[in-house]
Amino acid sequence: MIIARSPLRITLGGGGTDLPSYYREHEGFLIAAAIDRYVYITLHTTFVDYLIVKYSKLESVTSVDELQHPIIREALKMLDVPCRRLEIASMADIPAGTGLGSSGSFTTALLRALHAYQKNIVSPQIIAEQACHIEIERLGEPIGKQDQFIASYGGVTCFRFKKDDTVGVWPAPISAETLHNLEDGLVMFFTGMARSASAILKDQDDRSKTNEASIIDNLHYVKALGLRSLKALETGDLHTFGTLLDEHWQHKKKRSGAMSNPGIDKWYDLAMRNGALGGKVIGAGGGGFLLFYTEDKKRVRHALREAGLEEVRIRFDFEGTKTLAQ
Repeated sequence: MIIARSPLRITLGGGGTDLPSYYREHEGFLIAAAIDRYVYITLHTTFVDYLIVKYSKLESVTSVDELQHPIIREALKMLDVPCRRLEIASMADIPAGTGLGSSGSFTTALLRALHAYQKNIVSPQIIAEQACHIEIERLGEPIGKQDQFIASYGGVTCFRFKKDDTVGVWPAPISAETLHNLEDGLVMFFTGMARSASAILKDQDDRSKTNEASIIDNLHYVKALGLRSLKALETGDLHTFGTLLDEHWQHKKKRSGAMSNPGIDKWYDLAMRNGALGGKVIGAGGGGFLLFYTEDKKRVRHALREAGLEEVRIRFDFEGTKTLAQ
């Protein structure tokens, strides 16, 4: 049996500038961190002459074209994997639709497992590029590239999305002490609301393609905030980093009315009144997880738990997409 896993992620600055509609004209930049919550793919051979796929549904097919799951279907076709006598199953620590990049993590874990099955040795760059090709090019999803790249590489990592579609990748130059303090100061709470990012991202993508001034100016500002956030992390100024999270969230909300709602605004304001320096909804917005940076975790935790939110404690993952068994 082959077992592969990919980490989920949080974005620390510059989110939204990884969409092709933006970076192909202006280049994008962001910082993301892989976290110790994972998507797992298992793959093994069977004695039955068809393909079994288990996720939230169960599929048994004799042809890859019969598969309903789009990512698995396209990955098998792209890598030319025979679909007989094979079983593929998935599971995750966090449900999909919660803003942690689960689709990109799923795709990179699947590709890692399939390459292991074919006995291919492939780099994190290739896994990330193939995952982007499947989701963006083959399936036409209006998404960016950060999820696939941070899942594949892991760590606290910087990405530059270039006009020619290539991606520059390098570890954020942060001291070990700052990394530990950053990890300790981040708190994450589930809002109880899952949502699909597609509608929000499609709206941003469409408006970027038409060069709508308000959305382009907003993304320019967010990219600059990402660079300022990196500078704060490089110098160990986590107080400033926290306030930049808040500045980023205030600008992010301007991109779409679906980014937030009265419940999210209430919880956000509650955290800010109880010691959070800044925060945001992770991912496209509209639900999922609230992330905050604070120098007083006890107060923030108490306030949001009293409000009914569930905390999910996180640490950084520095391994990226990998096989656990094969």
